[in-house]
Amino acid sequence: MMGVGVRTVARSEERRARLDELYVRHFPGAMGLAYLLTGDRHLAEDLAQEAFVRLSGRFRHLRDPQAFGAYLRKTVVNLHLSGLRRLRVERAYLERHRADVVEMQSDMPDVPESRDLWGVLQSLPARQRAAVVLRYYEDLSERETAAILRCSVAAIKSLVARSMATLRNELRGEDE
Repeated sequence: MMGVGVRTVARSEERRARLDELYVRHFPGAMGLAYLLTGDRHLAEDLAQEAFVRLSGRFRHLRDPQAFGAYLRKTVVNLHLSGLRRLRVERAYLERHRADVVEMQSDMPDVPESRDLWGVLQSLPARQRAAVVLRYYEDLSERETAAILRCSVAAIKSLVARSMATLRNELRGEDE
């Protein structure tokens, strides 16, 4: 009976060591991806940590533990997009009940008049921004990006093309 308890503790410690190693290896990339998607360091930390916690709870059920990084990226993007959907619903509710809501003032500084690349990137729609970030920051293929965003490769090509056109137009307009 004593041997079973020792094996259980050893397996638990082995799993913890594997998760520690996965965290050290994959969290910085997840944090960078989340930051590019959100534009907010604290929100990005929360998003990356939430994704890691959700995925680590399912670690034993992963068919291919080597694919942890891909699963983590997909989880970060999905959490980000679901958060945006939730935010959209909240904003619609507040818009409908504007008379009942006291106007809140933002403590964020005014956006400077000259928009840089970061500002233009943040102005893109969420799916376009996610497609650009996954393709060029994460350096994923069109197929990998399509899998994460759950759409076709053609849709990714379209999203990226529209995003790049917007970025070019906005930045050219700034130079003139």
